[in-house]
Amino acid sequence: MNNKKKLSVRSLIVRIVALAAVIALAVILAVIGRGHTVYFDNKKLDADGTSYDPFYKVEVFVNDKSVAKLSEGDRGMVPVMGQDFKMVLHITPKKGSKKVGSAVSMKLPYNIDGIVLNLPALLSGAAEDVYMDEFIPTPTAEEETEDVVITDEFALPSDE
Repeated sequence: MNNKKKLSVRSLIVRIVALAAVIALAVILAVIGRGHTVYFDNKKLDADGTSYDPFYKVEVFVNDKSVAKLSEGDRGMVPVMGQDFKMVLHITPKKGSKKVGSAVSMKLPYNIDGIVLNLPALLSGAAEDVYMDEFIPTPTAEEETEDVVITDEFALPSDE
């Protein structure tokens, strides 16, 4: 009888440790494997009385791969995994000027899926709340039209 009690206590401990390990692994994978879509704006931005002018051309590299070639007013994007984000920018500030390279590293916010980075504001040293914003898609004209839904086609006419 005493042997069965030891076995059940040992079994309970093993189950608790296994459950804790699975929960810890799930938390780690949720943080590491969190996906984001990062959008790059090369657009003019006016914030807090400061104007950030767009570059003539910007080429964005993530993981040594060109993911966007942006002219003035363009937007590019790249899907990324994890919270650590690194990119290299090849910038042509004005037409006819020489390319300048710039490396950028940052932590992406965990709670935002689509992140918009305004590159002129980012490279000018603006605060995070100025150069970073959440991407909110605007509905198209088709999505905005309401459909009439008939719920009961055999409804009896009212006495009114």
